[in-house]
Amino acid sequence: MQTSADRQDRHHYPAHWEADVVLRDGGTARIRPITVDDADRLVSFYEQVSDESKYYRFFAPYPRLSAKDVHRFTHHDFVDRVGLAATVGGEFIATVRYDRIGTDGMPASAPADEAEVAFLVQDAHQGRGVASALLEHIAAVARERGIRRFAAEVLPANNKMIKVFTDAGYTQKRSFEDGVVRLEFGLEPTDRSLAVQRAREQRAEARSVRRLLAPGSVAVVGVGRAPGGVGRSVLGNIRDAGYPGRLHAVNKAFPKDLEEVDGVPAYRSVRDIDGHVDLAVVAVPAEHVPAVVAECGEHGVQGLVVLSAGYAESGPEGRERQRALVRAARAYGMRTIGPNAFGIVNTAPDVRLNASLAPEMPRPGRIGLFAQSGAIGIALLSRLHRRGGGVTGVTGVSTFVSAGNRADVSGNDVLQYWYDDPETDVALMYLESIGNPRKFTRLARRTAAAKPLVVVQGTGTAPQGHTVRATRLPYATVSALLRQAGVIRVDTITELVDAGLLLARQPLPAGPRVAILGNSESLGVLTYDRCVAEGLRPARPVDLTTGATAEDFHRALAAALADGTNDAVVVTAIPAIGEASPGDAELAEALRSAAAAVPGKPVLVVHVELGGLAEALSAAASTAPRAADKAPGTEGGAPAPPGREDTRRPAQRQSGTVPGRPPGVVPEPPGAAPEQSPGVVPSPPEGTRLIPAYPAAERAVRALSEAVRYAQWRREAADPGKVPEYDDIDERGAARLIQGLLERGEGLTISAAETCELLGKYGVPVRRAFPAPTPSGAAEAARALGYPVALKATAPHLRHRADLGGVRLDLADEEQLLRAYAELTELFGRPEELRPVVQAMAPRGVDTVVRAVIDPAAGAVLSFGLAGAASQLLGDMAHRLVPVTDRDATSLVRSIRTAPLLFGWRGSTPVDTPALEELLLRVSRLVDDHPEVVAVTLEPVVVAPHGTSVLGATVRLAPPPARDDLGPRTMPAY
Repeated sequence: MQTSADRQDRHHYPAHWEADVVLRDGGTARIRPITVDDADRLVSFYEQVSDESKYYRFFAPYPRLSAKDVHRFTHHDFVDRVGLAATVGGEFIATVRYDRIGTDGMPASAPADEAEVAFLVQDAHQGRGVASALLEHIAAVARERGIRRFAAEVLPANNKMIKVFTDAGYTQKRSFEDGVVRLEFGLEPTDRSLAVQRAREQRAEARSVRRLLAPGSVAVVGVGRAPGGVGRSVLGNIRDAGYPGRLHAVNKAFPKDLEEVDGVPAYRSVRDIDGHVDLAVVAVPAEHVPAVVAECGEHGVQGLVVLSAGYAESGPEGRERQRALVRAARAYGMRTIGPNAFGIVNTAPDVRLNASLAPEMPRPGRIGLFAQSGAIGIALLSRLHRRGGGVTGVTGVSTFVSAGNRADVSGNDVLQYWYDDPETDVALMYLESIGNPRKFTRLARRTAAAKPLVVVQGTGTAPQGHTVRATRLPYATVSALLRQAGVIRVDTITELVDAGLLLARQPLPAGPRVAILGNSESLGVLTYDRCVAEGLRPARPVDLTTGATAEDFHRALAAALADGTNDAVVVTAIPAIGEASPGDAELAEALRSAAAAVPGKPVLVVHVELGGLAEALSAAASTAPRAADKAPGTEGGAPAPPGREDTRRPAQRQSGTVPGRPPGVVPEPPGAAPEQSPGVVPSPPEGTRLIPAYPAAERAVRALSEAVRYAQWRREAADPGKVPEYDDIDERGAARLIQGLLERGEGLTISAAETCELLGKYGVPVRRAFPAPTPSGAAEAARALGYPVALKATAPHLRHRADLGGVRLDLADEEQLLRAYAELTELFGRPEELRPVVQAMAPRGVDTVVRAVIDPAAGAVLSFGLAGAASQLLGDMAHRLVPVTDRDATSLVRSIRTAPLLFGWRGSTPVDTPALEELLLRVSRLVDDHPEVVAVTLEPVVVAPHGTSVLGATVRLAPPPARDDLGPRTMPAY
């Protein structure tokens, strides 16, 4: 008789179980099913496991695997017996397997829903979170195969493995018998298991980015033998920024006797470098990159920044080359920024890494920058670095990442890093595309609760080279969902920097009340008008007149900040004429000292043709003279010693930078006080908030309005509300109905009667509409419903188009009904074309529309607006992610521009918005409880002064899309 272990595989190889994962230390591994071809790998893996670990696995000395063991551990049916391996460089580093068992503990098949699970991790890889990742994946596989519980027997001394199970967050039972700890736990995700999983994901992904941004050693591969070229430039940029770690130049074409390039040790291959290399910057032609990746992987390099172009941005062939690059890098446990990247920057004083094409190191600061495009990255760095002509002043960068095609490391990964990075207070992101909107929204909400996140979002068309998930949601809907998650959404790079400078320099406003003061009445009025347009509440501007002194500004600002009716102050300043007019430095100090006395309120300055004021307000971080103030041909303000050649590159000589030192930071002679140039203001004391200056009122006010909305979101996010429970919801009945309907086929719009039944189980009654194919049929339906009634044409071109005359309301008797029927057929054609229906009249109110849709990329979304032109023509719809809380429903109703029509606009009767909010919550519950409900439309929903009436409804069912946010941790597949 053939046993279960002897049967051939009952399923084809489950390729969808393959996944790349980020481990606890930031490295990566590949998880995949174990097959019959893995016998040699399994034996080699087992030989590298310590005797102690083998004892913990088999409860006895077990020095080697027998041929029978190897056969058993490599032959699986992928249903009742499954084995997974974690691999690095193609070799096993850990394994896990389950065997389905019956109630007697013996091998079994379905419907048995319990399995025994066991792990083995190489000692060299213990502590990296490999077992935790494998547990997540084997649990997902087991759920797919109908297994609901795992059992594991562990020796009491095996504390590490016991901790893997107990820390996973599943509901479990623990017992002790015959000297063995037995753990049993259910596999359904719980709130705690999801929280544990996401916390591990955050730590792992943050560390993987930290390994890239703070390497202990760097190799630049592709350094040219002659000056110029990408590799040689990046090498010089790293060196000149003062990177303190070990730096190496690599080029296979270097002569064998070449020892240095620009003072940096030179090698022909990464393999030739003595010691470890943490980061490799790759700047070789695309066709040579695979060999470089293999060298780096074999040498133990932890991460790559690939500047090389010629990948997915160049077409299908390049896209396949990009996939191969990611696969190869991940196989060695390396993460990759790029390809086609501009580079990375970390200004931390103990790192000072400029592994980018930017010729100058950005000033250190508290702003994190992420851009996918190199050109946009240049623009962002330039805007923040520049003193005049735009948003001015010195607000520096903590880290900068230009991800290029972002084949591996994406904005999501960088968000994970910034979330708990103590050096970053504000995050600025330019996203040409969003690869995983559901995850980005989740991460953005968490990050925004801790620090501001400002985003410029692409128009929805992904550039060449970007692999993104297809979304059916309009661009405006995605933008609204980002705002719901606390993201500060702006439209341009200018607005991105404007908002970032304010948020990095000033506290959040407590409300929308704004004081305006300055020495120009007209500029104050312009600022007032912009505040009103942005929804702020400005006070009457205070005109100090053009003769105002610095002391006048100081007194006025101090008074405005002390006034409890103000939440923020905008100072306007124009050039003054006269001996008493303040200088830039004097005015800046007056404003700064007044603001320092009341540090809890933001202050902004709108200046006109006062470049020096903006510079003085922001006061450089160094008290040293600017490069432009130094004598030509000097280094650090002092001439080079006689006979010593100035070895700086032309760009450095022009800017005054010194190799090994950030631009603009100049050493002082021991014991010497720093020299002050005319017009240069000393930097403020540590902790002083710099005042941002803007060259136009509209830019300052727009930044302030974004800060006000964000501060309001932060306050509301502290109490997000709850998803209410309703006793009359029949969740199980709805599930049975949906299951029966789906047995008819995949993807169907159910009938009107079935729609009414399904919605009724969630407490959403729909007013039935009876078909009226003939006048007599209409009269019969009206008699059954009772007068008054409505007669409607439901043909697609007339549906919900009362403006075309396809609806007759308040028909009081049969005579009026038959007359209306004749008019409709005369105007629009035969009844077969009109599809007329008769419906009982609903109380008068405001017509609205409620929609819910499950998007494969973003998840379930609930939308609301007024029916008709407001939503169809003007796009006045508000959106929230499902599940919707009571606070979400309240804000959803009030978020549309036409919301005043619901609240008694121009003397009309207010309608029953609490009943409307309850309807929204019930629809949200339906979609959240039953992901098979992929689309719901309620139109119109008449909201009367008392209650709501759903007059039309459609529901579409389909097998639910995969929820990757509920599954095990994985990296994007390529």
